[in-house]
Amino acid sequence: MLRWTIILLILAVIAGAFGFGGIAAGAASIAKILFFVFIVLFVISLISGRKRI
Repeated sequence: MLRWTIILLILAVIAGAFGFGGIAAGAASIAKILFFVFIVLFVISLISGRKRI
């Protein structure tokens, strides 16, 4: 559990560094696209999982 905490802390520091730089706008647009792609994939997996039963 401590290992996950350290990993997330390092990721937060890296994300903060990118946020204070100019990269945040590009990362936000990529994150929006990926969010909607994974939502669609999640819904498709739910629908296909229901059909098997």
